[in-house]
Amino acid sequence: MTADPKKNVAADVAAAADTIVDLSHQVWDNPEIAFEEYETAAMTSQVLAEAGFEVETEITDLPTAWSATYGTGDLTVTICAELDALPDIGHACGHNIIAAAGVGAGLALQNVADDLGLTVRVLGTPAEEQGGGKILMLERGAFDGTNLAMMVHPAPTEGDQFPTLAISQCDFHFHGRTAHASVTPHMGVNAADAITVAQVGIGLLRQHLDPADQVHGIVTKGGEAANIVPGNASARYFYRSTDLEALARLEPRIRACFEAGAKATGATLEIEPLGPPYSEFVHDLDLVDKYRKNAETLGRTFDPAPRKGAGSTDMANVSLLMPTIHPMLGLDSGSAVNHQPEFAAYCRTPVADQAALDGAVAMALTAVDAATDDSTRTRLLKQETSYSQLQQYPWTF
Repeated sequence: MTADPKKNVAADVAAAADTIVDLSHQVWDNPEIAFEEYETAAMTSQVLAEAGFEVETEITDLPTAWSATYGTGDLTVTICAELDALPDIGHACGHNIIAAAGVGAGLALQNVADDLGLTVRVLGTPAEEQGGGKILMLERGAFDGTNLAMMVHPAPTEGDQFPTLAISQCDFHFHGRTAHASVTPHMGVNAADAITVAQVGIGLLRQHLDPADQVHGIVTKGGEAANIVPGNASARYFYRSTDLEALARLEPRIRACFEAGAKATGATLEIEPLGPPYSEFVHDLDLVDKYRKNAETLGRTFDPAPRKGAGSTDMANVSLLMPTIHPMLGLDSGSAVNHQPEFAAYCRTPVADQAALDGAVAMALTAVDAATDDSTRTRLLKQETSYSQLQQYPWTF
């Protein structure tokens, strides 16, 4: 048994600090959107391959998903390294930090894995911002065998949990008929008007929604020219609620607004889900407590005030099936918040670099605690881990 595995993992992150920080910068410099993270997948998996991990690429029929494994212990910890950026504003959600910290945690656990009876698995997970990459990987077997899963995520302030909402993401396509907007408008079917009707319906519906419900979207196509009645128009809408059950109640009400647009204008409606629904998050409080204590030993200071607002993540679906944590790394970014260009700038600073290193160490220390705490280890090993063999998933409705 390693004399002090916690000192070892901290020392290994310190030794790999330049590699981890360089990786964060390289990912930040090369933002790639959902399911197109080819260079990001290559550069992140390469670090672990060169360190001696067994790396598989293009797993679960996703060209940018990868898995890196080290050790053969009976307790499997899976660490997620998110890969995707946002359109136009790059890594404004700090996935470069997530990826670097995930790779760093894998490196930190490598030299203690055998002594602690661990199998260390790092997953390169695409399409968190849109598309549900982790959910697809989960359903297709990438998480099979996992006893505990973890990742970290940057935010303006530190947090040991991530407040979440369940979410559905859909494109709504209306198909009408073009015509000359002045000479023969009566011969056209205005697909853009169908979106207008849907948006008015959603606006009126808001008064009657549960206070926790959210609906937001954009028009992605509104026509080709001002003198042509739009024959095709599209909108992308996300809708969220407290949990999957509430989301299932909200979804038909939103779809009805779009169906009303089709009926009012005579257009036809095509609904295209952008991926499976994301669920609410179930935080494993034992692991949360372990992570927080470890992070505090590194000097991380947690905000005592409850976090305002909630986002959504496909890691939440993972948490429904296995013990999972998703703590937040504070960047002290002031008024700059996630999904702003100003926050993207904060994600490539010395503060962000330290957050990536601290996140790597804190996750590795938490895995050590899980492996060495008899009650926690026993609990985790009782977990049924054949996740891809389930007949139905909670998010299927």
